[in-house]
Amino acid sequence: MKCDKILIVGGGSAGWMTAATLVRAFPDKDITVLESPNVPTISVGESTISKVKQWTKFLGIDDREFLKHTDGTIKFSIKFTDFNGKDESAFHYPFGAVVTEGTRLNYNDWWLKKAYYPETPVSDYADSFSPVMALINQGKGAQNFYGFDNDKDSAYQFDAIKFGIWLKDHYCIPKGVKYIQEDIKDIKQDENGIVSLNKHTADLYVDCTGFKSMLLGGALKESFEPLQNLPNNKAWVTKIPYVDKEKEIEAFTNCTAIENGWVWNIPLWSRVGTGYVYSDKFVDDETALKEFKNHLAGVRPGFGNEEHEFRNIKMRTGTHERLFVKNVVAIGLSAGFIEPLESNGLFSVHEFLMMLVRNLRRGEITQWDKDNFTFSCKSIYYGFAEFVGLHYALSTRNDTPYWKANNETVWEESLSNFKPKIMLGYLQAALQRNLNSEFPVDPALTPGKYGLHYIAAGFNWAPTDLPNMINLTHKSEKYIKEFMKPYIKKLDERKEKWKKEVEKFPSYHDFLLENYYK
Repeated sequence: MKCDKILIVGGGSAGWMTAATLVRAFPDKDITVLESPNVPTISVGESTISKVKQWTKFLGIDDREFLKHTDGTIKFSIKFTDFNGKDESAFHYPFGAVVTEGTRLNYNDWWLKKAYYPETPVSDYADSFSPVMALINQGKGAQNFYGFDNDKDSAYQFDAIKFGIWLKDHYCIPKGVKYIQEDIKDIKQDENGIVSLNKHTADLYVDCTGFKSMLLGGALKESFEPLQNLPNNKAWVTKIPYVDKEKEIEAFTNCTAIENGWVWNIPLWSRVGTGYVYSDKFVDDETALKEFKNHLAGVRPGFGNEEHEFRNIKMRTGTHERLFVKNVVAIGLSAGFIEPLESNGLFSVHEFLMMLVRNLRRGEITQWDKDNFTFSCKSIYYGFAEFVGLHYALSTRNDTPYWKANNETVWEESLSNFKPKIMLGYLQAALQRNLNSEFPVDPALTPGKYGLHYIAAGFNWAPTDLPNMINLTHKSEKYIKEFMKPYIKKLDERKEKWKKEVEKFPSYHDFLLENYYK
């Protein structure tokens, strides 16, 4: 099968990211985007993780070019609030370098500190190993700090719709991508797949039509495999202006657990994007909206002083059984969706696209290439889905029926039978903790660089403890405590050193202003 003429059906961030990726990889191919002018674009998430910078570097675009056009900000971390219980200690999953220099047992130095000093908050783990936390805690910004490199380690928070428009106007069309605005009215097909769409023909059709999946799921009727364990399927979303931007703007996405799900808070340059992800098995839409508004009234300055538009979104979690069928391949929401926790929406788009590029490079592609694309993408998908699932599996919050039910969830075969779809989630976590008594140092073994460490620490799920150390070393508790004292002291000294050094840096607001918005 040749793929010289490609028709991307659907615009938005997924469609234009697809066009940008394909025109960069294959500048000689005939690439067209067909976008309906009457279909509203769904922008569930406006936040990314640091791997997005690998993709922007592949495109050859600089964030200084597009951030100011997309209302964007730089993201250093993801914060989790109240996932262990209401009013319990919050914790961060920071991006970038993890410093283990001066430690004896790497990350386990901190776990012994926690054992000796149980009052140590779980937030102290990230503070002890991630220098960027010193910036976050003081509301500062910097290009480089103790191994943290903003050009590769940070991520973006932006208006995803504006990002798609910027890619269209400033990247895709100038590079030769054709653009058609039409409603999808007529899809003709035969035994080989799509023959024409609105009389437009192509070798390859890329389905970027969102949850509807009008080509892969609609026309070709490819079966859909829903995620069984992740609880949430609905979201209320809105936008909120700043009252005092210099004080309110933050270098992280904040995820806060409430009665029947969790609320995201994404600070953009001119406003805040926020949404409540919940399960309609436990709460109806109107009650969920009240819970969302009550939360916002408690945390957002000035909320309620003006009108806010709230949109309700029904989320379809899962993937199609196959993602490349005949001459149709799916990208974005039409391929699959997990839920917004850990900012995975756009992650799956650019990672699936890079897999597509690899499989199209042969020129002539076979059924093997199509199946290989499905295998590779679903491996990424299920690996991240398990990582997201760990946030629920490790949570001990139980103050509402929703959270009590979460505590009692049976986490399908990936955990209970140790038959994972990919070794990045439940199995890895269980084996590393229970058999190795430590988490792997290699960032390639965990989604998003060292994520398992931070999530486990935040949920107080220890890889080691005093009884375990006594059993492994055949030493007394007194001996271990005395032996570890200087290393525990070192953790605190490093943390204080980083804290003092960032005092000289500009505020996060001024950092953005100087580097992106001046």
